[in-house]
Amino acid sequence: MYRALIFAPPIFLLPSNFETNMSQDPIKTDVIIIGAGPVGLFAVFELGLLDMKAHLIDILDRPGGQCAELYPEKPIYDIPGIPICTGQELTDKLMEQIAPFDPTFHLNQMAEALTKTDDGGWRLTTDMGTVLEAPVVVIAAGGGSFVPKKPPIQGIDEYENKSVFYAVRKRDVFKGKNILVAGGGDSALDWTLNLAPDASSMGIVHRRPEFRAAPDSVNKLDELISAGTVTKHIAQIKDLVGENGQLRAAVVKDSDGNEHEIACDTLLAFYGLTMKLGPVAEFGINLEKNLIPVDTEKFETDVPGIFAIGDINTYPGKLKLILSGFHEAALMSQQVFRYVHPDRKLRFQYTTSSSDLQNKLGVS
Repeated sequence: MYRALIFAPPIFLLPSNFETNMSQDPIKTDVIIIGAGPVGLFAVFELGLLDMKAHLIDILDRPGGQCAELYPEKPIYDIPGIPICTGQELTDKLMEQIAPFDPTFHLNQMAEALTKTDDGGWRLTTDMGTVLEAPVVVIAAGGGSFVPKKPPIQGIDEYENKSVFYAVRKRDVFKGKNILVAGGGDSALDWTLNLAPDASSMGIVHRRPEFRAAPDSVNKLDELISAGTVTKHIAQIKDLVGENGQLRAAVVKDSDGNEHEIACDTLLAFYGLTMKLGPVAEFGINLEKNLIPVDTEKFETDVPGIFAIGDINTYPGKLKLILSGFHEAALMSQQVFRYVHPDRKLRFQYTTSSSDLQNKLGVS
């Protein structure tokens, strides 16, 4: 039988349970979480305690959702028992907490289509062709999917996914290319450092001399610039030159108003991210002002077998707090157990006193 499905990110090492291979063959698993933010990550823990293994899908290139992407260094003060932590610290702690349950991550992918299977379960397909099947879908997508902000360049659509990209899905695609990276944040610097060794040429363009990235990344980039491996341009991209979707150069304007071309056949634009509900809106679920109404007993939607937890849902008295999402994940898991293990009796246990749960956590 199928198991359960839940919806909940260039230089960093991912453990072996981060999947990058896309397959047309359906992956059947206990739980698939779409949205790997804090609430989606904690759902892995609650489900794991009840013997349900999780797969997670996220359009970002790393777990953590908004916490890791938008405010990794911003202090958070309202996590129970933790007086202060940053968004990244919270993500790291959650990843440590769910490690015993060995979740699998499908990153840099968006949940694109959801259909019913012949046996009453669900089949989910991502924009990269990954296919997952399970009886339950739990959406933990926060405010929606992160989508890239496009630079205001006329005609850029013609080049997208041919020679202009907003993310690196497959690193090998960029080997031997003449790459220009646009942006000054962590993603721009990380991918500049990561792709430079295999590129024919590498440049980075940013409207200011200073970068908004981690100091270590800035120092490493400065070394490559000094060595001539990377060229730095303080300017803004105004136009693209090419034909049939193939880029030949980018036209930039510097702070003095002078324009010139930078030869390149590939542009990686990292101008930040914005939030949109995305394909979830097409899943046939009742929506209320782009939020998903749920009951407060099971956090199930109006479609049986589809759940929603975290900022994506709405109900009377809803508070958009991480701790509220944690509470919702716990109650959701109790009901999902009944879908995944219909032949088993649910036995409520405490981690403080249950040797069974402690064995699962590896602490007994």
